[in-house]
Amino acid sequence: MLQRTEGIVLRTHQFGEADLIVTYLTRDFGIVKAFAKSPRKTKSRFGSSLEPLTVSRLSFWGKEDTKLSRLTQSDIIHPFSLLRESLRCFLRASELIELTLHFVPERDPSRNVYALLIQTLTAMESSCDAPLIALTFKMKLLEMAGYLPGFHACGRCGSNSDAFHVSHGTVLCSACSGGRDISSRLSPAVRTFSLSLLKWELEKIHRIKPSESILAELSLVIDEHVRFVMEKDLKTKNFGKAMA
Repeated sequence: MLQRTEGIVLRTHQFGEADLIVTYLTRDFGIVKAFAKSPRKTKSRFGSSLEPLTVSRLSFWGKEDTKLSRLTQSDIIHPFSLLRESLRCFLRASELIELTLHFVPERDPSRNVYALLIQTLTAMESSCDAPLIALTFKMKLLEMAGYLPGFHACGRCGSNSDAFHVSHGTVLCSACSGGRDISSRLSPAVRTFSLSLLKWELEKIHRIKPSESILAELSLVIDEHVRFVMEKDLKTKNFGKAMA
């Protein structure tokens, strides 16, 4: 069955001497893996459309439940080349790609996630160093995937609490925590800001001016929560630290 959609290249793996296996996040089919025949040859019809972060119009053969489709056409819509030209920017974008690959199941259509990633990378083209952009993506992705941490009420009884327990992914009151160690005490400003941040569109996120302390506190808690859910550190973060 020939299928057409739009997709963004998340990663590629070499296969044999000249072939590639390309992993896309697509608009209509979620994450799809496709076999690209001979794209590494000089006269390949795919050109540079298989570069990481490139958004293209795709055509591929494969049944709906197949694990590896065959890519037949790939026409560039937007290359996001600016993000690839800077190692620093590429690493920041790669962190978001790694999160997408972990939290979005294969062949699970999610136009919201696709739109979120495109909007985020577009915003990063103007300012890849803006930490608020990556933080917004992480929180919105966690919300879409059903892993958003609870910061505003005890996850068991609903009472007010500021004691975040990473092992539970929520704040717990003293009665419900059973004496468990608290991972973080959340400031009132962070709890309020985290709720309002989810309501903002990425195109307008530059209008928000949180203090550095609020941004740092919320980013630390979100990263700690992601690390616990994934049960590992992000490879891109470790690579970035090694490069620093």
